[in-house]
Amino acid sequence: MKIILALLFAVVLSTSALTQAPRIVTGAEANGTYRSGRNEIKILALGQNKLRIQMNLTYEYKSPSRPMANVGEATGEATIENDTAAFQPPDTQNCTITIKFLRGNKIKVTEDATINCGFGLNVSSEGTYTKIKGGKPKFDSDN
Repeated sequence: MKIILALLFAVVLSTSALTQAPRIVTGAEANGTYRSGRNEIKILALGQNKLRIQMNLTYEYKSPSRPMANVGEATGEATIENDTAAFQPPDTQNCTITIKFLRGNKIKVTEDATINCGFGLNVSSEGTYTKIKGGKPKFDSDN
């Protein structure tokens, strides 16, 4: 009888762990400027499951004559559900950038089609970013 009760208890525990509510990211958590190396992403919660996104991306390399860099940028709206946002840069086809909000003021960014995101040679938004400044970010178009 004790074995049956122990098994039943284990099943109930494992089932309740699987049915936890998804983590919901608040506007205050999302808002801010995030950095990974030379890449920077600004995010502002707009409400209605929308985020304003601005990406300024850099790929640095050394040429025989001097250090060089390729740059890319994208600005637009993303849709967020729970702790994950999907962003499709304007004027691109078949490129979805996923932004997953992690605990500890971090985001993990992945691209489903790096070559089609339109950022330029070797320029990518992928990586783990750390929030360097909270609150409403200043976007380039705000000038």
